[in-house]
Order: sequence, then structure tokens, then C-alpha cells
Amino acid sequence: MDSTANLRLEAHRRKAGVSLETIADKTKISSRFLRAIECEEYEKLPGGIFDTNYIRQYAASIGYPEEVILQNYHARNQSSQIEPEPEQVKPQSRIRSVFNWLLGPVSTAKLTSFTLK
Repeated sequence: MDSTANLRLEAHRRKAGVSLETIADKTKISSRFLRAIECEEYEKLPGGIFDTNYIRQYAASIGYPEEVILQNYHARNQSSQIEPEPEQVKPQSRIRSVFNWLLGPVSTAKLTSFTLK
């Protein structure tokens, strides 16, 4: 899809005589998500499997080929997704967390017995 895709989606929806509110009522998808699909603002969608499901339902509601919208969605998401670097865990913090896990209950028990006396 080119840069006029959102105009085509909106025009196709209008030609089908369907409003966003009608699609929202029928599909139970928020009209703001439907508008995001129409405007190709995919970053406003909730993410994951919801995105493709919402796109499929929107396409079916206006009688538009879902493959075309999904290809555009996947093309845009592949180019915009950057894998985050995994967080490095310092060995010292790992040792400290194990130490706290082992001695935490002992320390709590000593403090409790100390305050109860």
C-alpha cells in the first residue's frame, strides 16, 4: 500500500456505507483503534495478536481484502521494530538476591521476636 492507503480505506468504508461507530458496535473494537487502522497509525493499537485480529475484523466489516492491509501492517512493523538489547545482570546483584532470599526470612524472624519481647 502506498501513502494514500488510508484515504483508500476510508473511501472504501464510506462507499460501503459503514460508519466507524457501526463497525465499533459490530466488532466491539474501540473506534480509536479503528481510526488508527484507517490512518495506518499501527503504533496506537494494543499490540500482539490483537492488532492482526482488529485489522482482519475491520477489513471484513468494509469488504476490503484483509491480505492487503495485513501486508502493509507487517511491512511497517518489521521496519519499525528494533530488538531491544537484553538487560545485563551483574553477578554481584545475583549473589545479593540469592543471599537476601535465603536470609530474608531469618532476619524477619529475628526482628519479629526482638520486637515482641
